[in-house]
Amino acid sequence: MTKKKKVAIIGSVGLPANYGGFETMVFYLTKEKGDEFDITVFCENVPKEQRIQKYHGCTLRYLPFKANGAQSIVYDVSAIFLSWFKYDTLLILGTPGCLVLPFLNIFRKTKTVINFGGLEWKRDKWGAFGKWYLKLTEKIAVNQATVMVADNQHFIDYVHQEYSKPSLLIEYGGDHTSAKEKNTSLIAKYPFLTVDYDVSVSRAQVDNNLHLVLEAYTQLPQRNLVLVSNYDKFEYGRELKIKYAGYPNIYMQDAVYDLHELDVIRSNAQLYIHSHTFCGTAPSLVEAMNLNLPIMAFNVPTNHFTTEEKAFYFSDAKDLVEILKNISQNGLNKNAESMKAIAEGRYTWALIANKYAKLF
Repeated sequence: MTKKKKVAIIGSVGLPANYGGFETMVFYLTKEKGDEFDITVFCENVPKEQRIQKYHGCTLRYLPFKANGAQSIVYDVSAIFLSWFKYDTLLILGTPGCLVLPFLNIFRKTKTVINFGGLEWKRDKWGAFGKWYLKLTEKIAVNQATVMVADNQHFIDYVHQEYSKPSLLIEYGGDHTSAKEKNTSLIAKYPFLTVDYDVSVSRAQVDNNLHLVLEAYTQLPQRNLVLVSNYDKFEYGRELKIKYAGYPNIYMQDAVYDLHELDVIRSNAQLYIHSHTFCGTAPSLVEAMNLNLPIMAFNVPTNHFTTEEKAFYFSDAKDLVEILKNISQNGLNKNAESMKAIAEGRYTWALIANKYAKLF
C-alpha cells in the first residue's frame, strides 16, 4: 500500500469554513482530496469545547493565535515552523508568514506551494510599515517557493514582470452555490425579496468601492440595490450606513453568513455588481457567475480576466448609471448565459482540487 503524502495547509482560519475565499477553498480542497492525502489543516484559536479533531478525513491542529489582525503573522510563522520537518508539502495561503523561509530552507528543502494571495500591499487599509512588510514577504515568497500559485492571470503577469519568476494559475470554484427559492420565512427576514433588485456582496473596505455603487443608485430611483456587507466592522462601512440610510431604493443588508440564505438573496436578483479593485479571481464574483447572473464588474484587469472580457465594466458611478439605464433585458440574458458558461468551464471545485493535488 502506497503511503499517503503528508500535506499541511497553512494560512486559513481553519475548518469548518464559515466565510472567506481561502476558507472556502480549503473546505472544498479537503472535501475532494481528503482521502488521497494525509492532510493537516492549521486552525486559529477557538474555545476547547468548539474544537473538532477531524474534518473531511483531515487532522485539525489548533494554534493559540488568531488568523487575522495583529496575531496573523505569528499564526502563520508558527504553523510553518511546526510543519517544516514533518510534512512532504506545505500549502501556504498568503505570504505574510514567509519571512522565515530563507532560514528554514538552509536546513531542509521542504516543498512549498504558496498561494500568492493578491497585491495585498496595495490596499489602502495598510499603513506605511504594513505595505513595506507585505511587499517584502511577497518578494521572499516568490523567490523561495517551490511552486508559486496565483488565482488570476493578472497576478501571473505581475510576478513574471516584477520578479522574472513563473507562477501557476489556479482559480477558485463557484459551483457550491445554487439557485434557491424564496419562502415566507425568508421574506419576513429579508423584505426586499418582494421587489425586483440588483445585488452586490463586499467587505466594507474602501478599495471594494461600495461608495461608488451606492452613489450610482442614488441616481437610479427606479432600480433597487441590495448591498450586503459587514458595515459595522469598519469606520468606512459605518459612515456609508449613515450617509445612504435615507434612500428607499437602497437596502444596506448586514453580512449574511448562512450560504442558503445568501444564495436566496443572490439567485433572486436581476444582476450582480462586483466592485472590488484588488481581488484576483474573487470568490463572490465566480459564485455570482455560477448563479447565472448578469455581471457588472469594476474596470480592473483582474475582473476582465475572470469574466473573459464578456461582462459589463464600469470605472465610476457615472459609468455604472449609464450601463444600467441603457441595458436591455435581452442584453442581460445573453450576458448571464456567457457568465454561466465561463463558470462551468473554469470555476468548479473538482477542477481546482485536481490542480492542487498535482502539486502535492
